Amino acid sequence: MKNKNSKIFWIMIIPTFIPVILLTYIPILKGFIIAFQNYNLFNLSNVHFIGFKNFRAVFSDTNFNFLRILLNTFLWVAISLFFQFVLGFGLALLLKKPFKGRGIYSGLVFYPWALSGFAIGLVWSWMFNGQFGMINDILKRVGLIHQNIGFLSDPKYALISVMITNIWYGIPFFAIMLLAALQSVPIELYEAAEIDGAGYLRKLFNITIPYIKPTIINTTLLRAIWIMNFPEIIYAMTSGGPANSTNILATQMINKIYNFYDYGQGSAIGLVIMAILLTYAIIYLKVTSLKELEL
Repeated sequence: MKNKNSKIFWIMIIPTFIPVILLTYIPILKGFIIAFQNYNLFNLSNVHFIGFKNFRAVFSDTNFNFLRILLNTFLWVAISLFFQFVLGFGLALLLKKPFKGRGIYSGLVFYPWALSGFAIGLVWSWMFNGQFGMINDILKRVGLIHQNIGFLSDPKYALISVMITNIWYGIPFFAIMLLAALQSVPIELYEAAEIDGAGYLRKLFNITIPYIKPTIINTTLLRAIWIMNFPEIIYAMTSGGPANSTNILATQMINKIYNFYDYGQGSAIGLVIMAILLTYAIIYLKVTSLKELEL
């Protein structure tokens, strides 16, 4: 009977594995192989293994400074994640208590999360336009600037501009996830804390945050991975320019594949991204689990 149940279990579960294997693991394996090959669409008759030459070419490319791209990637992920979390958490706290029209307001707040990142990038690229953009117009009207700023054409402002767009786009994710977690905190804990004379900040740091800590850990981990693999906004707004000031690893991978048709170097960058994210996930989970043990 046990063997029969085991066979039924595998018969039922195998169909779910087939799409995952075909659409995820086989492409990953193929990409891993291509990363060590001379694989350029301009010369498909000369596909052969070249070892680590693709990685050396990526690291030593004089036209695209790898260390600059790596720094851009770190800033893109770290700054976007920090402000998305802080603002999303604040928004979740504001939406926690019922008020008139909360449903409509929540829908308006969460709506951007349902839109395409590329479409968001196009809208914000118009808003940041150096000649007729709305942001320049607002800043001039309030007297903060006297002449237009090329937000997307000036390397000093381009990365900040795309990060502002990404922060705005990612706030609803944390607001949705953290609001759901906040609603699961027992109200009795707050009532007991009030009896003991605890203020708002004490309740926040001693009850709310510790209670929803697993959600915070999981959401920040997932969001960091998504941000690093999220080139749509940058590609729609600047395509990595000007002068590589907004180029991150994900956009550089796209550039290598779709602009230079070099699938070998593109796959090499993809493996670098995977290695960085794997290292980050292991260290992050280890550090957060150690903190939980200390508590």
